[in-house]
Amino acid sequence: MKDPENIDFKMPDDLKKCVEFHGHLCPGLVYGYLVAEAAMNLLELKRSKDEEVVAISENDSCAVDALQVLLGTSTGKGNLILKDYGKNAYTVFNRKSKTAYRFSRKNMYRYDDQSQDEFIRLDAAISSGTATAAEKRRHKMLKSQDLLRKPFGDVFSTEKTDCAIPPYAPIARSEACAKCGEMTMSTKMVQDESGKYMCIPCGS
Repeated sequence: MKDPENIDFKMPDDLKKCVEFHGHLCPGLVYGYLVAEAAMNLLELKRSKDEEVVAISENDSCAVDALQVLLGTSTGKGNLILKDYGKNAYTVFNRKSKTAYRFSRKNMYRYDDQSQDEFIRLDAAISSGTATAAEKRRHKMLKSQDLLRKPFGDVFSTEKTDCAIPPYAPIARSEACAKCGEMTMSTKMVQDESGKYMCIPCGS
């Protein structure tokens, strides 16, 4: 078998940054990379320093890391919103132009390279639970390379969307929880029957 770690293609520099952040190359990361690149071109985006760009991911997969690296979106800044529907779908907003596109997969994945026999064999081994760690790595590598070769339109459908752009991340002062005393964002606190404000764990 070929070396599963052998990367026999020229990896784009932006993808290298994603791999460095994520830790390895895999199909999930490539999905996010492809979406981020398409969004940056369509929406004329630069990496977001603050909340100029907003991304909504309908899954919590490896793809999210590519969105963070290339689009500059993060949960900490409030411009990366996760809606874990388990769908390979993403919406990216440009606040300045008030424009957004939604990217979604509607077709089953099909491997198209000349080494299709090898991929089919590895795919079957993974499905049956008999694949070795090396075979799993090789499978990821082959699929990642194949995705990068495909035209974007063969992987994702692209639709302009008129949905409302999410508001900026809320900022509120912190207050001490009446029960545990820990500082808590005031807008996240709950009130008990006596009128005291507590953090959600203490108030549950």
